[in-house]
Amino acid sequence: MNEIKEALLTGERALFQSKNLKIADSVFEDGESPLKESRNLILQNDIFRWKYPLWYCQEIVAENITLLDTARSGIWYTRNIDMKHSSIQAPKTFRRASQINSEDVHFANAQETLWNCREVTLNQVRATGDYFAMNSQLLHAKNLSIIGNYAFDGASDLEIVQSKIISKDAFWNCQNVVVKDSVIVGEYLGWNLHNITFINCTIESNQGLCYMENVELIDCKVIHTDLAFEYSTVKGQITTKVDSIKNPLACELMVDGVDELIMDDLSINHEKIKLMNLKGESMYV
Repeated sequence: MNEIKEALLTGERALFQSKNLKIADSVFEDGESPLKESRNLILQNDIFRWKYPLWYCQEIVAENITLLDTARSGIWYTRNIDMKHSSIQAPKTFRRASQINSEDVHFANAQETLWNCREVTLNQVRATGDYFAMNSQLLHAKNLSIIGNYAFDGASDLEIVQSKIISKDAFWNCQNVVVKDSVIVGEYLGWNLHNITFINCTIESNQGLCYMENVELIDCKVIHTDLAFEYSTVKGQITTKVDSIKNPLACELMVDGVDELIMDDLSINHEKIKLMNLKGESMYV
């Protein structure tokens, strides 16, 4: 493998179609698409200052790299990238990429990052910005921290563990989601979602968990949450009091308490509503 060290690389497509190359302690200055169409690269301690650095690339190992704000739309159409201990200041970093492994990475401006990506693993990732991971598929995250609205819109086959998500409209239009040992804070959680399981989670959401099909909560806390489960099908156990529940389509819940149960839609089949306290005693007749 050839090696470039301590270089200042300038101009459009500076290392276009590079193969079997290690680039260390170098700076990519001005010039678009410096590594476009490259294969089998090792990047160590490099700084990217301009747009589209890694488009249509394959087999990339990146450690301690930095994408500055001007390195926008940085990694599109790329396959098999392993990124560790890196800082990404630029928005729109991943798009239509696949086989992404990201560990200890800070996305300081994650606006529109990880769109339409597949086979994504995130570990100890921090992201700040709206529309994170829209329409992505087959995503596993552990110790993920997101601050930004509309996270995971339209995504599918997600597994999120030991994470914290502060996001209005998180998980809208998703399919097949498991969230475990996590905290989710934000209004209108999960609307139009099909198949989600929350396990040992803490949820706080104004008018959350509505218009959803097949919601399961296992030993979850649902705090300061009102008008929950409207036109949803839901089952499971909630270990806290819920402020209010409104017009679920079907409900089989054990819950520590409900301050207000609103059933004012005459089309609801009341036989499908089973609401019990934690002792198993019916709270709704």
